[in-house]
Amino acid sequence: MKFKTIGLITQRYADDTFHTLKKVIFYLQSQSFQVILEAELDAWLQKRFISESPLHFKIAGRETLGKLCDLVIVVGGDGSLLNAARAIVPYDVPLIGINRGTLGFLADIKPDEIETKLAQVLKGEYNEEKRFLLETYTENEKKPYPALNEVILVSADMAKMIEFEIYVDDMFMCSQRSDGLIVATPTGSTAYALSAGGPILYPNLDIIVMIPMFPHSLNNRPIVISNDKKIHIVVLGKAHKNIAYISCDSHTHINIKSGEKVFIHKMEQQLILLHPKDYDYFKTLRSKLSWGQRLVN
Repeated sequence: MKFKTIGLITQRYADDTFHTLKKVIFYLQSQSFQVILEAELDAWLQKRFISESPLHFKIAGRETLGKLCDLVIVVGGDGSLLNAARAIVPYDVPLIGINRGTLGFLADIKPDEIETKLAQVLKGEYNEEKRFLLETYTENEKKPYPALNEVILVSADMAKMIEFEIYVDDMFMCSQRSDGLIVATPTGSTAYALSAGGPILYPNLDIIVMIPMFPHSLNNRPIVISNDKKIHIVVLGKAHKNIAYISCDSHTHINIKSGEKVFIHKMEQQLILLHPKDYDYFKTLRSKLSWGQRLVN
């Protein structure tokens, strides 16, 4: 697939991001692509370009950018790409990330590779990868929220544990007393779930991992299940008040009352990620996690 209309998004408004965006814009212009800027990004860039020359690009809100583009480039870190994904996924438009963050598990093109690796992708030379998301809602708030990395259940009082029951396809799995629970996708297995002691999951696996956070019993361990399973959690407590909350990718915050059910399942739409032809997931792990290098050539 070759691209004609390209959207630009960032969540990271800093000097290094500006210089990278400037380079991307000038390159896209030189190759005669139609460029659409996210409205908030356009306002920020106009202020930065005021000493040079104003920009004259079509602009769109983040929620409508997916309707107008056949590719969206995200300049920033993995957090920027996570935020962009939640808005773009419903439109089946691919994303590609230029890393200006720290880790770069999702945004894997470096700023100095714009005219090489990004150029190859724009010519149609790329590897396509699909990542599934989770969707969560509660009994009291029916609106579903997406999560590319994880859904986290934690106590409203960070000094206290919470008690809850976990069900899979309406079958009782276990009860637990802990600081909370992480329900993560393979994409999220290298994020918060990793720091909580969860396993690293290969990105294209159709599985979900549930990781207890500092459980009261040492018998509570991470468990991996198929992503076609539907999870629901019942938060226990005597008082009918907000005793916990749900966080989706550290973005959405939903209060949970005692006795309330939380529902989590695989989202129908998937994120389409594009990578350069030489993309190597294990090379990324070695680089980001400081794993040992090859000893024998």
